[in-house]
Amino acid sequence: MDELVERVDDQDRVLGVVSRREAIREGWLHRVAVTVCRDERGRILVHRRSEQVSRFPGLYEVEVGGAANVGESYEQAAARELAEELGIRALPRLLFAFINRSGLSPHWLGVHEAVVPDAVVPDPDEVAWHAWLTEPELGSALLEWRFTPDSHEAFSRYLAFRSTQS
Repeated sequence: MDELVERVDDQDRVLGVVSRREAIREGWLHRVAVTVCRDERGRILVHRRSEQVSRFPGLYEVEVGGAANVGESYEQAAARELAEELGIRALPRLLFAFINRSGLSPHWLGVHEAVVPDAVVPDPDEVAWHAWLTEPELGSALLEWRFTPDSHEAFSRYLAFRSTQS
């Protein structure tokens, strides 16, 4: 069954409830929440999507996440996705949101950060492989591996955001 999402406008105000498939097909804005996961040493979790997932199978990702369900905040959606995909309970911190036009369709992308245990147990239906990379290692991987469109856009904005906070 297709998941239901809230269709939103360019100010992130709810317009109504639609199926995610319809939102993608029609190019309607909806909400997606992702989290950049760091371990205690500052390394970043990178994973390769399972070949069984419907969107971007086999591609690498810098963030963990998915569509926000009806009535969910960005933070609630991000926490749910961490539990579903990595088997961890964490309260990710929303850093910023923006309209992301890369990927299958435009969507509001809420980017979070969380420090998580390095012993994650990914759901094999979602995650085929994972590793912890330093920022320089990740920089090289972004040039060499095939990442989802969201990964490039979200991670570059994430790094820019972090540089303004130091």
